[in-house]
Amino acid sequence: MNPLLDRLQPYPFEKLRALFAGVTPNPAYKAISLGIGEPKHPTPKFIQQALTDNLSGLASYPSTIGAEPLRAAIAGWLERRYGLPALDPATQILPVNGSREALFALAQTVVDPSQRDALVMCPNPFYQIYEGAAYLSGAQPYFVNSDPDRNFTPDYRSVPDDVWPRVKLLYLCSPGNPTGAVLSLEDWKELFALSDRHGFVIAADECYSEIYFKPEAPLGGLQAANILGRTGYPRLIAFSSLSKRSNVPGMRSGFVAGDAAILKKFLLYRTYHGGAMSPPVQAASVAAWNDETHVVENRAKYMAKFQQVTPVLQTVLDVALPDAGFYLWAKVDKLAAISDTDFAKRLYAEYNVTVLPGSYLARDAHGSNPGRQRIRMALVAEVDECLEAAQRIAAFCRSL
Repeated sequence: MNPLLDRLQPYPFEKLRALFAGVTPNPAYKAISLGIGEPKHPTPKFIQQALTDNLSGLASYPSTIGAEPLRAAIAGWLERRYGLPALDPATQILPVNGSREALFALAQTVVDPSQRDALVMCPNPFYQIYEGAAYLSGAQPYFVNSDPDRNFTPDYRSVPDDVWPRVKLLYLCSPGNPTGAVLSLEDWKELFALSDRHGFVIAADECYSEIYFKPEAPLGGLQAANILGRTGYPRLIAFSSLSKRSNVPGMRSGFVAGDAAILKKFLLYRTYHGGAMSPPVQAASVAAWNDETHVVENRAKYMAKFQQVTPVLQTVLDVALPDAGFYLWAKVDKLAAISDTDFAKRLYAEYNVTVLPGSYLARDAHGSNPGRQRIRMALVAEVDECLEAAQRIAAFCRSL
């Protein structure tokens, strides 16, 4: 067996199941889960219709590179959303079966397994796929802690100079999971300069880009590169998905875009890996990327939800409206000294509400775990259910 598999840690939800083992939640309350970031808003009917209208595509093998109409639809969306010059759908766009598998697979393409001291840099807290991708590529993860004083963006200036030459791939998430932080143009400028100096690839996970709470949409990596005059997007790959934007997590549809030279190698890898998207899913994805009305409506639902829920929680938790995304990242010790794991366990037992301990989403690094004494709450259900959960959390906190 591959010994690198032994380096993988249990997924956060496995840890949560272990934490709740033997706990019987209060039967006076209906179960409400804010633990998993799975969109619960209804899938738009026109996307469902496009899927069923194209079931005849099941009779054909799909190509790994994807059909031209899908790549063109993705390119068009990127150009409209980020104000980009025309992209080449044949070389700068690659459809993928959800961003998760592509984020993992990119490390297998980028990291040279013969380099024994290679590093893959990850934010901390982070999406655990980054860590697994690092280990299975033969590299080691290097965590950069988020900084509350920087709106929870990672403090890359804290990285020692002798670390950077070993970095082969840098994962970032903007808007961030779980913090909701969005990188600024100055942040991107610094990262591009480091990439130019040391030659590492930047993997920009932007799956939460279409759920935001400010008048201006979050800045994207390709957008930042274009503004800064980085023609061809050197060493930059952006990832996005329809799961959150269009409420179709089960469709497993996303894309990667950016540096054509890297995507050429990534396509070669994926051709052997078997990462082709089903033709009916491609057709439904074309419909989704070409429509913005449902995205605006979806964003308005999240805005209304966060505007109602956040003030309830602010009375008892240290929490603020994030820049973007559908998570609240709260510090739990505002009213009483309590760990994030004890908070989650007691809340589940006493009020039948599930939240995810922040320490499960981070690692001990550089003397601290930036998720400790924090919880992640996914406001993915309809507003009434999320508001009921918030009221129960408030009652629990006051009982401490």
